[in-house]
Amino acid sequence: MSFRALSGLAACLLGCTLAAAPPAANAAPPELANRPQQLVREMAPGPLRERLQGCAGAPLARHPFSIGHRGAPLGFPEHTRESYTAAGLQGAGRIECDATPTRDGVLVCRHAQCDLHSTTDILLGPLAGRCRQPFSPADPAHGRPAAALCCSSDLSLAEFKQLRGRNDLVDPAAGTLQAYLAPGGTDRGTLLTHAESIRLIDSLGADMIPELKRPDPGLALPQALERPALARQLIGEYLDAGIAPERVTPQSYVLDDLRFWLAEFPAFGVRAAWLDPRAQEEPTFDPRNPASWKPSMADLVAAGVKILAPPMPVLLDLEQGRIVPSAYARAARAAGLRLVSWTTERSGPLEAGGGFYYASIRAAIHNDGDIYPVIDVLAREVGIEALFSDWPATTTYYANCMLPQGQ
Repeated sequence: MSFRALSGLAACLLGCTLAAAPPAANAAPPELANRPQQLVREMAPGPLRERLQGCAGAPLARHPFSIGHRGAPLGFPEHTRESYTAAGLQGAGRIECDATPTRDGVLVCRHAQCDLHSTTDILLGPLAGRCRQPFSPADPAHGRPAAALCCSSDLSLAEFKQLRGRNDLVDPAAGTLQAYLAPGGTDRGTLLTHAESIRLIDSLGADMIPELKRPDPGLALPQALERPALARQLIGEYLDAGIAPERVTPQSYVLDDLRFWLAEFPAFGVRAAWLDPRAQEEPTFDPRNPASWKPSMADLVAAGVKILAPPMPVLLDLEQGRIVPSAYARAARAAGLRLVSWTTERSGPLEAGGGFYYASIRAAIHNDGDIYPVIDVLAREVGIEALFSDWPATTTYYANCMLPQGQ
């Protein structure tokens, strides 16, 4: 389906049947129907709320500001055909495949090398015997949670394709396998290779923003599956598919990947984004203190980085109760770096403050309606060019209402 038809499906996109989706993803979950309008209704009164209210019912178009984070996993199992299709119908300008290899070297769409126990139904079938750590129930007496560990890199592609995606939720307090998997529900989705994701996303009219995943700590890959072989393979699959570099934003937490792409595939490398992990991995990192930024903004520019992609709390701060750009955000823009950020719709209900993604502005977060003031500051004051969302309809609605097409 061409996305040009979306303007005729605007209301449907946000609250009824996803007409072009496969049967397993043919409807938005009821609690997500018309979510953008629900969020607007929860906002505090003011000019932003009035303007967003005024856009209700207006035709929507695909917008480059809106990125489908693993598809649309707020409603569909992540990194599945169904999730990507939903993201495309919600107007995502780009859709993400996190790429990690199988044992036989095929890149597949999974958020991590070893997440199959929670993101697929592997524990329910014969391939459970291939898991590095079989399911073990919680043992409260010894303080041990329920656990399992199952890796794409331990399966062949043929084995991987036997699995079905599931919602990434498990119960660490569970005493049985059924209870462990129960929070994820019974929805299932179709798993994809990276190459299949390219064809699907292209057919939806969206562009691609793949991430080359790092191996799980302590679980090294065979030499044939290590970098830079995987970095070369990732870009090679776009070349094989005839996708123009302008439609691809490769991502990585590993700066050496960006250096490799710049050297070997410069047309793709200049569009690559460094996912800044320091807020999660370096205790001394402080978005307010430039001395803690190693590498510095100047170092990143010197390395050839063009696009910087930190999480939302790194880009935001509070000033007299008002959400404002952080020192990090101002320095990045001053250095000429383009900004992308992640991830809205990932924190659950915001009444409790929003967790990690709102950590730097927690005092200003009161309910789900505060999502839109946050997006507004990121877009119009920080100056990000795109935002990942677990439900792209939210960011598509904002972008169509508030941002010129093409921004």
